[in-house]
Amino acid sequence: MSNKTCKDCGSGTRVAKYPGPRCHTCHYAKKRADRKRNHDRYVQKKYGLDPGDYEALYRAQGGRCYICQRATGKSKNLAVDHDHSHCSREQGCRECVRGLLCSRCNHDLLGHCRDSVEMLQRAIDYLKDPPARRFLTDEPGEDTVS
Repeated sequence: MSNKTCKDCGSGTRVAKYPGPRCHTCHYAKKRADRKRNHDRYVQKKYGLDPGDYEALYRAQGGRCYICQRATGKSKNLAVDHDHSHCSREQGCRECVRGLLCSRCNHDLLGHCRDSVEMLQRAIDYLKDPPARRFLTDEPGEDTVS
């Protein structure tokens, strides 16, 4: 095994058996940069966002999914959530964008609810005042369910 020089950092630690002209560190740094560039191009084309808009929105949301506040988008980019009923374009437009969400909140929560505010309000009401608590805590013989 002979050592060669990394084309990015000039380090002489790149072993010949490692594929490509970069050391391990520079190889993965380039992969991250390429992934970010490709994602930026995608959201710009699909949603009409200007360069830097995704990052600005990400920072404005505190670097987390707006709904669950758990997902950070570090391992998988947060999805650009948009209002499908806003315009007739296949891809959407800048005005359709609502925020950044993780896949679960975007697809499983909003997608399942089909953006129904009424359904989401019922879920909130359900969590605040579960019907079983009213029914199961009544005195025996009382029937409050019609």
